[in-house]
This record gives sequence, C-alpha cells and structure tokens, in this order.
Amino acid sequence: MPNRKTLSDIKATILRPAMTSQFMTYIEFPSEVKSHMSDRGLADPQGGVLRGGLNLACSEASLPGSSLATLEQTSDHTGVTERHVHRRMFDDRIDLTFYVDAQNYLPIRAFEFWKEYITGEGTISDFEKANHFYRMSYPDSYVTDSPLGGGYFKIIKFERDFDGSFKGNNGIVNGTQKGLTYNFVRAFPIAVASMPVSYDASSLLKCTVSMTYIRYYITNGIGDSDSNTSPSPQSQVTPRLKQQNISEEYYNNFGDNSQNATNFADFVNGTVKGPFGQSIA
Repeated sequence: MPNRKTLSDIKATILRPAMTSQFMTYIEFPSEVKSHMSDRGLADPQGGVLRGGLNLACSEASLPGSSLATLEQTSDHTGVTERHVHRRMFDDRIDLTFYVDAQNYLPIRAFEFWKEYITGEGTISDFEKANHFYRMSYPDSYVTDSPLGGGYFKIIKFERDFDGSFKGNNGIVNGTQKGLTYNFVRAFPIAVASMPVSYDASSLLKCTVSMTYIRYYITNGIGDSDSNTSPSPQSQVTPRLKQQNISEEYYNNFGDNSQNATNFADFVNGTVKGPFGQSIA
C-alpha cells in the first residue's frame, strides 16, 4: 500500500546518495614478495612507507561484481523453462590506477618486482643471460591470504561522514562504522599496462595494474587497515556449514555415487571430507 513520505524520509534517501570518490585500497604484500623487493632495493618493504604510499597513490579502482551461472531445465513442465543456479561466477580481474611518484616510481617498481618473484626471474644478472629460463614460484608464496605468505588485498568504500580513523581491533570489522570492505582471496598482479610518455604537453604519469583473484567477500563496516589478521573466508564459512546440520551427502556430480571418489569434497552432517573420506575440517 502507498504510504506518505515525510521530508526527512526524502532527505535520508534520495538526497544522500553514495559517492564514487570516497574509497581506499589496501595491499599488504606476501612475505616472500616483500623479501624479493628488499633484495631488489625497494626502500622499506617491511614497514609502512611502501604500503602507505601505494594505498595513497591509488586514484581509481572498481568495486567487483559477480553473477550466477544457471542451467536451463525444459522437460519438467510442458511449456515452462526453469533456470537453476549451479555456481557463482566472479570477475576474473580488477584494475587499479596509481599516480607514479617521481622519487621511487613506487607503483611501477612494486608490481614489477612482484611479477618478477612470481616468474622466478631472480637477479638482473641471471635475467640478462640469453639462455635464461623461467621457473615459476609456488602459488602460496605469492598470492595474498595464503597460509605460507600472508598478505591481503582489500577495497574499503566509505562516505563523507566517516570520522577519519579506521577503527577496529586486530582487523575485526567494526560494524559501527558505515561502509563496506571488499576482501579479495588469493590475489596477485597479472598485468602492468604500458605507460606512454611524450615530449608533447606534460601530464601526470599513471600506472594501471590488473589484479586477479579467485573470489571476494564483503564485510560490513570498516576494519583495521593496518592489520593482517582479519578473519579469513574459511573461518566465516565453516561455522555456517556446522550450523546447518546437514543429514544427507551431496555430490558435485549431481547425485552419481559412483563418481564420489573423484569429488573434491563431500559435506556430511556438517563436516567436510576429502576425496578419500578423510576429515579436512
């Protein structure tokens, strides 16, 4: 039923839209990547100067999106087409644009050195050799949110009434602060775009970096941006599985028990089991 709206209702909704210019990106490099950056001469990779400089230099980002992949079912009811969801599809990358500083060329060097570590390029003397070969690093050592390397990548969206202090205790999201925190799982850079330079009219040099990830999750409020102990997606999902008290066994092959041994995991009575029946959670 239609209801009457007061002037205060209108001011609280229509006249207060969210703005695109209030956001911050936070990148904490995995430990092995920071060690390689230090070997390559990048100043203070272990401290806050590098991380703070990158976070401040990011001038443009995108809030990620996702979609639901569906299957069409046409044989259940005559003349009726149904769609059933079978998985959630995430964007394959996110682009970040950074202002490049004239002192350290920080965004360029940081992400180029990150890619160097991924491809195992080592020192410049090795890379200059004609017979140089690539030996890729183990993924857990260069992606964020891994047990081996740590690190994180997140984008925080807030508004103009934010009080300026990222409150939170050891990364725990502070729900009293209005905002959203996008947490990216197992992220790493896959591309640094070319940057044209010219003797024509001078302009600010910008560096665009493409980051890939396997998924993201959103936490309400704003967490502590300087901590690397924020709750992992696994720690948030596992309790939900245990609370559901699942009594049946589900298979990835839509109920074909003969294929059970090839499945990645089965959910039985709220516990997670591996492909050979061993308990993994």
